[in-house]
Amino acid sequence: MDDQLARVLDDLYQEGRAHDGPLADRLLRLRNMTPGAARLITTLIRAQRATSVLEIGTSNGYSAIWFADAVRDTGGRLTTVEIDETRVAAAVANLARAGVREQVDVVHGDGAEVLVKTPDASVDLVVLDAERPAYADYWPHLRRVLKPYGVLAVDNAVSHREQVAAFYELLTKEKEFAVALHEVGDGVLTGVRVR
Repeated sequence: MDDQLARVLDDLYQEGRAHDGPLADRLLRLRNMTPGAARLITTLIRAQRATSVLEIGTSNGYSAIWFADAVRDTGGRLTTVEIDETRVAAAVANLARAGVREQVDVVHGDGAEVLVKTPDASVDLVVLDAERPAYADYWPHLRRVLKPYGVLAVDNAVSHREQVAAFYELLTKEKEFAVALHEVGDGVLTGVRVR
């Protein structure tokens, strides 16, 4: 990670915390991933040498910057999906400011619709950081789009355990996935497609 990118990440993280602090309505918050969770997922991207990463839930691009830096190392590409038009514009600007815009396709759209259009077995790693109650409905398409040994990473699996519970149950019932809960940041649930 170069100095410019590290400075942008630090600035965005501090801005996000200051922005979210006084807001009671969670939908108005930026809800950026914690640095610890982002660092874990970038380690998975690099270890897997992932070339195709899909993030659902961009917000202002904070986590996308982390992931774009990792796919720059693997020679890959990140597709990040955000439904809010204002946040899409902020993410594009922040990715450019961090110097990683070239590695990222920013999609203004609904995560479920993007998953439906994603080809079978085409994604190395999927990151879910959006509306948690929708994840269970994503499940058939998540299974379909992941490559063999593909990784699924779900943020907020500890901080919002009750909202992730139905999805966690679906994932753990699947014998083809090795599942782990990492108590880093707000908690990251991972599933690796091993069969």
